[in-house]
Amino acid sequence: MLDLLPMSIVNGFLVGGVYGLTAVGLTLIFGVMGVANFAQGAFVMVGMYVAYWLFALLGIDPYLSIVPTFLALYLLGWFVQKYLLNKIMDAPHYDQFLCTVGIMLILQNLAVFLWPDYRQINVSYQSMSLPVAPGIRVEVVRILAFAVAVGMTAALFFFLKLTRLGKAIRATAQNKDGAIIVGVDIQQIYIVTFAIGSACAGVAGAVVSPLFPVSNDIGDLFILTAFCIVVLGGMGNALGALVGGMIIGVAESVGTLAFPGGQKQLITFTILIVVLLFRPQGLFRFGGYWQAQRF
Repeated sequence: MLDLLPMSIVNGFLVGGVYGLTAVGLTLIFGVMGVANFAQGAFVMVGMYVAYWLFALLGIDPYLSIVPTFLALYLLGWFVQKYLLNKIMDAPHYDQFLCTVGIMLILQNLAVFLWPDYRQINVSYQSMSLPVAPGIRVEVVRILAFAVAVGMTAALFFFLKLTRLGKAIRATAQNKDGAIIVGVDIQQIYIVTFAIGSACAGVAGAVVSPLFPVSNDIGDLFILTAFCIVVLGGMGNALGALVGGMIIGVAESVGTLAFPGGQKQLITFTILIVVLLFRPQGLFRFGGYWQAQRF
């Protein structure tokens, strides 16, 4: 078992980067809007199907399909926020929760109706691996997935820090009333924020499509893990989401050495319970909307 530990740590670190990208989109929506988007996992599923059909019909490599997948999920998120969630942004949180759960169920059942069977993407380099340390080789698909996830997260970070729109999003997260006073259209900011968060989930789905079977229920795995990561990293904190994703990824990968693969989430939820008991604010402080709340 000990001889497999280094490999498990490396694999967990790589998968954790993808977990982190899913959670970054979720925590961005949390931080700016205060909405717990339970449809985030379904958006990951949609991203996987977009990548699959681009590969099956047009032969587009899943790691090259991240641009059309980003655009497709951006448009889906834009539609959901503009025509559904924007109508109830001032309603109690449980109304928003039920709305996102309803969206998740619609997308999942639509996938069941259209594609009831499991599908798999097999790229030409599926079995290729590279040495990353003495005695440790890692599949190329895992390295590519990690690189895209971290690159996407870094691009989002610089977008929020350096662009005018990114600064408007941060201003809305920090003080909605102050943002309105200086002329920020927060309804449009909510639409863009939700669309970007949804697109992050779609890209995460595209990059893991060679690693996981494409199915209608795959989003359930990602949404539960993403919420654990958000709580671990601190709600609304993008850096915390990325770090938390890598911690959960390593914990799950190492945990499979002691538990069967289907029970690896025992480790995830154990970590969640410990964090809620001893450090409910997470590893990092709350960000954006949640920073201003009183619990």
